[in-house]
Amino acid sequence: MIPNSPFSILHSQFLICLAKVSLVSLGCPKNLVDSEGALGDIVRAGHELVTDSAQADVVVVNTCGFIESARRESVDAVLEAVELKRLGRCRAVVVIGCLSQRFTGDLVKAEPGIDAILGISHAGRLAGAIEAALKGASVSDVTAPGREWTEHETRIVSTPPWTAYLKISDGCDNRCAYCAIPDIRGPYRSRPESLIVDEAKRLVGDGVKELILVGQDLTQYGADWGRPDSLPPLVEKLGALDGVRWIRLMYCYPTRVTRRLIDVMASSERVVKYMDLPLQHGDDAVLRAMNRRGTSDDYLKLIDELRSAMPDIALRSSFIVGFPGENEAAFGNLLAFVERIGFDRVGVFAYSREEGTPASRMRGRVSRKEAERRRDVLMSAQQAISLAGNRALIGRGLDVLIEGETEGGVFGRSYRDAPEVDGVVYVRGARTAPGELIEVKIVDADDYDLVGKLES
Repeated sequence: MIPNSPFSILHSQFLICLAKVSLVSLGCPKNLVDSEGALGDIVRAGHELVTDSAQADVVVVNTCGFIESARRESVDAVLEAVELKRLGRCRAVVVIGCLSQRFTGDLVKAEPGIDAILGISHAGRLAGAIEAALKGASVSDVTAPGREWTEHETRIVSTPPWTAYLKISDGCDNRCAYCAIPDIRGPYRSRPESLIVDEAKRLVGDGVKELILVGQDLTQYGADWGRPDSLPPLVEKLGALDGVRWIRLMYCYPTRVTRRLIDVMASSERVVKYMDLPLQHGDDAVLRAMNRRGTSDDYLKLIDELRSAMPDIALRSSFIVGFPGENEAAFGNLLAFVERIGFDRVGVFAYSREEGTPASRMRGRVSRKEAERRRDVLMSAQQAISLAGNRALIGRGLDVLIEGETEGGVFGRSYRDAPEVDGVVYVRGARTAPGELIEVKIVDADDYDLVGKLES
């Protein structure tokens, strides 16, 4: 669905509709921002956006190529679009994004029904590709991204009007052994600060209350310009904008979280006390094999520092189990590490062997069955940790950003909850409009969600 958006106003020269276009967006929030830019390109070219692919002349699929499960989902979406074309329900299929950047040749061979393929650098190219596809031409343009920042001229925000993702960087230089992102999305490049602040002003001016900063690694922001630790002053500028209520940081590399960033977070009322720290493992030998910087002790010290500065901080992390060479002792160290820290939120993934990465050539592979068993064990341990942490919140007041109605009231998110990946707060008996921030008292809790009532 594409709700009303602050960037969806059409200029008079674009009122003539050339074709009906549907866009299917897959993958992470960073890819969603790319999709929103693609929507802007489509509208600027004079096309009409439709939400039902079966009603479209052109179906655009923005793919994810990160891990095997995401690739399967992307391929399935492409096949569905091609089937619509075969049945005569659409005229052209355009595939863009990470999967097409990484596996262009494979896509062409597997599905000749695709009319145009663009990689991740589709800003300014999508309209031309759609036009060519409608004329029956075949297009393939997967130019590898360079160090220079490029972006779409217009963005149509597809998230609820009170929340928006704000992309501050693209690409990655970390070269983790298991990850193909640097090969897909190219080198790390920081988005110019002026563009970020200007977009934030537009978003907040149109009613956005929560800005969620995203990038492959927020904490590397500015390093490609020779100005490392540029994230804290950027966050300060965003926090000074009138109207913004919450600023949330996602994807922070642990060894680049500086004292300056911690101080900015701790001192700002608008920066929510929440941090996403993808640590990936808790065993030092596995961390070295993954080419991850820092040790488990380094991570423990950082978390102690974060909690000392912000006692109420909510910490999210993600971990990979079944990485080549992860024996039972290493997995035991990871389990103990997670139990010792007591994260508020955790995501666990069974290792996915990615073609072309250093890890794909490593010995000591762990079977898929065993990796999934370890994932279940770790998630079970985290479930108990999460339940205890949530129950500790009973009796406490929390501000909740309302997002919808339920049979017995409304639901929303507190500062502790990022969209999609974390839990929600159910507010009994309330009938508050979506987008409003209200204070509630927590009266009950389960493993992932909270229950509250309006403060009297």
